[in-house]
Amino acid sequence: QVQLVESGGGLVQAGGSLRLSCAASGSIFSLNIMGWYRQAPGKQRELVASISSSGSRNYGDSMKGRFTISRDNVNNTVYLQMSSLIPEDTAVYYCNLRWRRTVLYDYWGQGTQVTVSS
Repeated sequence: QVQLVESGGGLVQAGGSLRLSCAASGSIFSLNIMGWYRQAPGKQRELVASISSSGSRNYGDSMKGRFTISRDNVNNTVYLQMSSLIPEDTAVYYCNLRWRRTVLYDYWGQGTQVTVSS
């Protein structure tokens, strides 16, 4: 069983920064992708950023230049450094871990709230 535990959310003023962390535990295939998605009230869940075990990164369009994703493969932990936050970044942020071995293995964290005040 794989578990994802997120931390680091909270309330921040516009222009501020936050760092999210997500630690994965359990039986994890070494070739995987870890990432962050977010969902604001009344909106669909969207990609924030993802990073493969080899270090390849992918960002959502509105996050480029403001957010940085990184990971620690030894500890199966992914980080999201968020800077220049704006009220539109307010959402629940979810950690995701996935890999494919014949079938897709897809795991989600419980979510952490990020609120940016204007």
